[in-house]
Amino acid sequence: MPNKILEVKNLHQHFGSIRAVDGVSFDIYEGETLGLVGESGSGKSTTGRSIIRLYDITEGEVLYKGESVHNRKSKNEQLKFNKEMQMIFQDPYASLNPRMTAGEIIAEGFDIHGMHKNKAARKQVIAELLEAVGLNREHANRYAHEFSGGQRQRIGIARALSLDPSFIIADEPISALDVSIQAQVVNLLKQLQKERSLTFLFIAHDLSMVKYISDRIAVMHRGKIVELGTSEDIYHHPVHPYTKSLLSAIPLPDPRSEATRVRIPYQHEEIGDAGKTHEVFPGHFVYGTDEQMTKWRP
Repeated sequence: MPNKILEVKNLHQHFGSIRAVDGVSFDIYEGETLGLVGESGSGKSTTGRSIIRLYDITEGEVLYKGESVHNRKSKNEQLKFNKEMQMIFQDPYASLNPRMTAGEIIAEGFDIHGMHKNKAARKQVIAELLEAVGLNREHANRYAHEFSGGQRQRIGIARALSLDPSFIIADEPISALDVSIQAQVVNLLKQLQKERSLTFLFIAHDLSMVKYISDRIAVMHRGKIVELGTSEDIYHHPVHPYTKSLLSAIPLPDPRSEATRVRIPYQHEEIGDAGKTHEVFPGHFVYGTDEQMTKWRP
């Protein structure tokens, strides 16, 4: 079995009285993609940002390759971590500096980490990164406003790849793109994963797209992971009512089937401290009370 690259243990992220992330635990293994899915406000993006230290966590522990993420004291330790773990942001319009060329955006990390000081070598690396994400080396001299949304996201992906990371958090990287472009970006991520031996945490609200790219899926609701298992298990054998509700909302490509599709409403039940994680099948976990699990188990 592959090594664990990331361990999240009882992660809490509170903002005042709001429990955005409320006791989340999961592991990610080298070379896999874990999809983290849920509706807006479920806490999935906050989880990703807490892992990469954009937020100081309220409680819990995050281990990357066995070492604590949030207890890194020295600047060198933090720089090493930043090279290993990168993030692709949701909005390709807001995440790129309009005053910088694509080449300058991609090369931002080089100066911070003292990489590629030779101008010719630097130019060559930028060109290779642009070509790796499906752009041309001539694009290096263009500004963000000269690109389409899909092209901007490719620049964001090239920036994430620039430090040769092992682990990438993709925070809803396709939600701001046209449907016709989304599949292209997801296919690009899959290709890059294979070529560069990358591990992904892929955050999204579209369960069908998450199934396509992910090896395993964690379903998040109100700050908790309510179900976690392989993509096939989550998609074809859901147990938690919230997962079933999400799946019922996926549009069907066949007009006749779509006309008869039945949405399953979800009624949230407050369960307090009585909830716990149950392994319903090997590697398939569901959060709920003992009483709920009696009702939900297949």
